Amino acid sequence: MKAWVYGQYGKPEDVLKLKSEVDVPDVNDDQVLIKVVAASLNPIDFKHMHGYFKAIDSPPLTVAGYDVAAVVVRVGSKVKEVEVGDEVYGDIHEHALYPKGCGSLAEYTAVEEKVLALKPKNLSFAKAASLPVAVETAYGGLESAGLSAGKSLLVLGGAGGVGSFIIQLAKNVFGASEVAATCSAGKLELLKTVGADLAIDYKNNKYEDLPEKFDVVYDTVGESDRGIKALKEGVRVVTIAGDGSEVPPVFMFVVTSTGCVLNKLKPFTEEGKLKPVIHTKGPFPFSKTIEAFSETDPLSNISVHFSCPIQDYVVSIVNTIDMTHNIECIFRECLMRLGKHLRMRSLNLSEL
Repeated sequence: MKAWVYGQYGKPEDVLKLKSEVDVPDVNDDQVLIKVVAASLNPIDFKHMHGYFKAIDSPPLTVAGYDVAAVVVRVGSKVKEVEVGDEVYGDIHEHALYPKGCGSLAEYTAVEEKVLALKPKNLSFAKAASLPVAVETAYGGLESAGLSAGKSLLVLGGAGGVGSFIIQLAKNVFGASEVAATCSAGKLELLKTVGADLAIDYKNNKYEDLPEKFDVVYDTVGESDRGIKALKEGVRVVTIAGDGSEVPPVFMFVVTSTGCVLNKLKPFTEEGKLKPVIHTKGPFPFSKTIEAFSETDPLSNISVHFSCPIQDYVVSIVNTIDMTHNIECIFRECLMRLGKHLRMRSLNLSEL
């Protein structure tokens, strides 16, 4: 099969290669083999490819990619919920720190049934592939923070991949009474289109000085200290951009990939209450995946989802919006676990 593979650590343009004779992965009893139709890129792909986690990472050769939309072509003996021919989507790596050797940027990949869900009927494969990591992170954080009907919410970094779904979920799923969100000046209208009641230019306004305080603050950009000041007494700030040293009322949420959340949200997606934002630069040919990677800068405040329909060999750029820390929670967990691992081995981060 064809797949984008890297056999050493480095920049995508230096190490990522399109191979045409990669073995189709074997399927375990609890797995399904899927034919990939669309795949999305996340900053975590960069992190692994650059060797940020090489002390504990699975060694290359590695096929890149986490998010996927695909068709089931084979099922293991213990698979119960999906069948051959089903259209599915999900984040194929349950734990981002320990990805399987075969990711989603391939014609076929083997996936545990529990991380997949049936694709919403109203979404193309490209749009479905842009959802899993971001929407699961948004939903899990809101649920952990106790957001419920009638409560108010402030989103720090609302124009990002996770942030845009936080707003939509808060309004359309959790029933929040008011949602305010921060972004740069150029993205204020975007926040309103995804449902924010109040869009705040964080560079020119001190949201922590607003007279109104909020029941929940969801921090996607690492500003929990400021967020506390916008919080009502006795409630909490949830962050996906912490460093592991958080103390109440701040707590850190780390997502675990599961198809359960995607299944729970499927009715809202099919009703049009959860909408991915597609970037205008796409689509790219699958053969131009390296060019697609070039739009995803892991060191900047912007990250990009690319949807790569394999059958049509096209890459779409999806969900490129301001301050997208759509996988920040996972990356932060990886850093913390890596640090603990290195301390146990008496190593220094500078050795990496």
